[in-house]
Amino acid sequence: MSVTQQYLLDVHRALRHGEPVPPAPGAYDRQAVRALRDHRRFRAVLAGRPARGRVRSALGRWLRGRSRTVC
Repeated sequence: MSVTQQYLLDVHRALRHGEPVPPAPGAYDRQAVRALRDHRRFRAVLAGRPARGRVRSALGRWLRGRSRTVC
Protein backbone atom coordinates (compact mmCIF):
# COMPACT_ATOMS: atom_id res chain seq x y z
CA MET A 1 0.00 0.00 0.00
CA SER A 2 1.41 3.38 -0.96
CA VAL A 3 1.53 6.42 1.28
CA THR A 4 -1.24 8.07 -0.71
CA GLN A 5 -3.52 5.06 -0.41
CA GLN A 6 -2.92 4.85 3.33
CA TYR A 7 -3.66 8.56 3.68
CA LEU A 8 -6.92 8.23 1.76
CA LEU A 9 -7.93 5.27 3.92
CA ASP A 10 -7.16 7.28 7.08
CA VAL A 11 -9.20 10.23 5.78
CA HIS A 12 -12.13 7.95 5.00
CA ARG A 13 -12.02 6.38 8.47
CA ALA A 14 -11.74 9.78 10.16
CA LEU A 15 -14.71 11.16 8.26
CA ARG A 16 -16.85 8.12 9.07
CA HIS A 17 -16.04 8.37 12.79
CA GLY A 18 -16.41 12.15 12.96
CA GLU A 19 -12.75 12.66 13.87
CA PRO A 20 -10.44 15.36 12.50
CA VAL A 21 -8.74 14.53 9.21
CA PRO A 22 -5.01 13.70 9.55
CA PRO A 23 -2.50 16.01 7.86
CA ALA A 24 -1.44 15.13 4.33
CA PRO A 25 1.89 13.31 3.89
CA GLY A 26 4.72 15.81 3.66
CA ALA A 27 2.71 18.67 5.15
CA TYR A 28 5.19 19.23 7.98
CA ASP A 29 8.43 18.07 6.35
CA ARG A 30 9.89 21.56 6.15
CA GLN A 31 9.17 22.25 9.82
CA ALA A 32 10.70 18.91 10.83
CA VAL A 33 13.90 19.56 8.88
CA ARG A 34 14.18 23.06 10.34
CA ALA A 35 13.68 21.75 13.87
CA LEU A 36 16.34 19.09 13.33
CA ARG A 37 18.79 21.69 11.99
CA ASP A 38 18.15 23.98 14.96
CA HIS A 39 18.61 21.10 17.40
CA ARG A 40 21.92 20.10 15.81
CA ARG A 41 23.16 23.70 15.97
CA PHE A 42 22.13 23.91 19.62
CA ARG A 43 23.97 20.66 20.44
CA ALA A 44 27.07 21.95 18.62
CA VAL A 45 27.08 25.15 20.70
CA LEU A 46 26.73 23.15 23.91
CA ALA A 47 29.68 20.98 22.86
CA GLY A 48 31.81 24.06 22.15
CA ARG A 49 31.86 23.64 18.37
CA PRO A 50 30.89 26.30 15.82
CA ALA A 51 27.20 26.17 15.03
CA ARG A 52 27.50 27.09 11.36
CA GLY A 53 29.92 26.33 8.55
CA ARG A 54 31.29 23.11 10.01
CA VAL A 55 30.94 21.03 6.85
CA ARG A 56 32.41 23.67 4.57
CA SER A 57 35.41 24.25 6.84
CA ALA A 58 36.01 20.51 7.21
CA LEU A 59 35.91 20.05 3.43
CA GLY A 60 38.28 22.99 3.02
CA ARG A 61 40.76 21.46 5.47
CA TRP A 62 40.49 18.10 3.74
CA LEU A 63 41.00 19.56 0.27
CA ARG A 64 43.95 21.72 1.36
CA GLY A 65 45.55 18.67 2.94
CA ARG A 66 45.17 16.63 -0.26
CA SER A 67 46.68 19.33 -2.48
CA ARG A 68 49.95 19.30 -0.50
CA THR A 69 50.43 15.53 -0.65
CA VAL A 70 49.85 15.25 -4.42
CA CYS A 71 53.17 16.95 -5.35
